[in-house]
Amino acid sequence: MEFNRLLQIKRIYAQPAALELPRGKEIVERWPEADVVLVDNHWNIPEVHGDETNVPRWSRIKTEALVLGVKKALTVKPNGRSADFIAPSTANGCAMACAYCYVPRHKGYSNPVTVFANIDQIAGALERHATRQGMKLEPNQCDPELWVYDIGENSDCSVDALISDNVKDLVELFRDLPTAKLSFATKYVNPAMLSWDHGGRTRIRFSLMPADLAKSIDVRTSPVAERMAAINDFVDAGYEVHVNFSPVIITDTWLRDWGDLLRQLDATLTPAAKAQLAAEVIFLTHNERLHEVNLGWHPQAENVLWRPDLQESKVSSNGFTNVRYRSGAKGRYVRQLTELIEEIAPYCRVRYAF
Repeated sequence: MEFNRLLQIKRIYAQPAALELPRGKEIVERWPEADVVLVDNHWNIPEVHGDETNVPRWSRIKTEALVLGVKKALTVKPNGRSADFIAPSTANGCAMACAYCYVPRHKGYSNPVTVFANIDQIAGALERHATRQGMKLEPNQCDPELWVYDIGENSDCSVDALISDNVKDLVELFRDLPTAKLSFATKYVNPAMLSWDHGGRTRIRFSLMPADLAKSIDVRTSPVAERMAAINDFVDAGYEVHVNFSPVIITDTWLRDWGDLLRQLDATLTPAAKAQLAAEVIFLTHNERLHEVNLGWHPQAENVLWRPDLQESKVSSNGFTNVRYRSGAKGRYVRQLTELIEEIAPYCRVRYAF
């Protein structure tokens, strides 16, 4: 069973305040055999992150550990790419282990799921923000009519939904907001979400990449073919479903591989799924610190992720030094891939590519 493969929780590291909240109590009751370890801070727990000795235990920590905390910062941040706004996280970290994931850059080493129990406060902050926004008067690439809020910046909501009802609560909140919808990207197929009452106000973005590459770096995720097939199911269930072509990784055969993926996607999707499809195209950004950590637990991934011959340093908006494909070459790569999409899947509108 997929649930058991990803989550075999043996220890719950919990802030006392989280245990006092209804959502915290529900989560602890889901794993009655797990040891509950009290912690002062949901962030700095040496046993699960921040300790280099954890590198060999990377996936085991993700499988067996769960952190239960209270989210203090309830800030809604402007975005403009994937969404108009980034919502406060209801979770941080992931049970999956994609080799390029940016969360370990900040959290340190393995990053199991941290669930925030104060969902009522998070939902209240979002409802107030959406109310203040009022109607969306000018269409943009995020959405022509509604304000879009990304709720999954630091986790995978489809996996989070295995752990608690936090994601379902937000889906039902946005169902009833007159001017907004929510969105999240995912690499995991959670069929339970097909029966949710979302009112058409949820946009799911299935992340796709060439399947052979995904096998080596999309660790512990749903197979790419399964994600593709799920697009049809979720469209039939009334969801808006987009795709993320992400991350695009340059290899000797990358264009041929993406051509194969696009043809497979074209053959898989129903006419209804194609009619509403749009894509985000995101090329790989990597990080030297994460590169060094990956060498300890998954070094083969770095053969394609760490390419000094193709990459250059860039200081991100939050002050971190990352590497990305060199600017002149990257522009060419973007054009090549967007032209390939237009050729093979012309119905797939590219919302943005960078």
